[in-house]
Amino acid sequence: MENGQPASYAAASRTLFIAVAAIGFAQTVLFAILAPLGREIGLAEIQVGAIISASSLTIFLTSPWWGRTSDTHGRKKILLIGLFGYSVGTAIFAAVFQAALLGLLVPLAAFIGLTVARIGNATVMAAVMPAANAYMADITSVATRTRGMAALGAAGNIGSMLGPAIGGLLTSITLLTPLYFSVLLTLGAAVLALFALPERAAAKITHKPAKLRYSDPRILPFVIVGTCLFMGFALVQQTIAFRFQDVLQLTTAETAKVTGISMMLSAAASLFAQMFVIPRLAVSPVSLLRIAMPIMIIAFVTMAVSVTQVPLTFAMVMLGLGLGFAAPGFMAGASLAVSADEQGGVAGVAASCPPLGFTFGPLIGTLLYSYDPTYPYWFAAIIYVGLTVFMWNLARKLKAVSDGLAE
Repeated sequence: MENGQPASYAAASRTLFIAVAAIGFAQTVLFAILAPLGREIGLAEIQVGAIISASSLTIFLTSPWWGRTSDTHGRKKILLIGLFGYSVGTAIFAAVFQAALLGLLVPLAAFIGLTVARIGNATVMAAVMPAANAYMADITSVATRTRGMAALGAAGNIGSMLGPAIGGLLTSITLLTPLYFSVLLTLGAAVLALFALPERAAAKITHKPAKLRYSDPRILPFVIVGTCLFMGFALVQQTIAFRFQDVLQLTTAETAKVTGISMMLSAAASLFAQMFVIPRLAVSPVSLLRIAMPIMIIAFVTMAVSVTQVPLTFAMVMLGLGLGFAAPGFMAGASLAVSADEQGGVAGVAASCPPLGFTFGPLIGTLLYSYDPTYPYWFAAIIYVGLTVFMWNLARKLKAVSDGLAE
């Protein structure tokens, strides 16, 4: 019972799915158009990467705080702050881009304005995923946790799949139309959450939750995996538009459409893994990560050696499939490693790992790309080989601990 009324799992899960899908849509639209838009207003590749890195670093720094705050102030309130804040922040970000396209801002001023706007947007946007993941942990059992996290991941991938598809159509109006549309979409999700999402009462927590540290031995392995996992993914997200544009000799509008299609297919592959494969697999979160790593290594190698659209698109599909297995494994593994009253804290820590990866990934990717277009993907493949070895060692350690407890 929550506040005297039963919390409906169906109503809560549907609203959470829509909220996460809206964020997935907005984020994928941004990645699909940011690279060509940046070039359009005179920004260098490293500057485009720096905008994403600055906002990702902000999310990394603020996500744990939002997660702990959801423990004491309620999941719904924090989720609403994130959704409404994202809508306002994206509108400001788009307005700065519009000013630059109209020639009202020189490239340096546009770069500064876009970076500041994105940092402000990221500060409140960081509230969404910790609150959503903690809410899902609240309404699922240990046995259904992985499936619940996979469902949230699937919702994000539905948004990521629709984002490039709809965004590609909207670019025929203007390049910024997809951003303005995402503002309306996240605003609609916020209004829906305001009226339809049952409250998770903060009063249920009888003491102030301990602050989880990244170095906590229960979650440190998942922090390492999550950060490296999303660093490689971010590296691709930020450079693949450049790769398509350069090898296929595309215009700005053509680049946005081709990149959008590849991201849509990538998200569809993730959705397939999370909706149809994971629910039928009775495997641990670590096993999901072990399945994902070889698939993603194949994707990176394919990106490095390919110079035509079909294999590059295939590589994006493989990358999405691998991430579809890895992301719920990472989130569920971290959630199951701690106690029930630490779910907000661990959700904040776990939610900060992707942005930490996105802090380094775009900078490393764009820097390496400026030297050689294949370097980012070879770098990512090497990192993931190391992750594969790490995951096998982690699986053996967890099995040894489990066997010891059973004796």
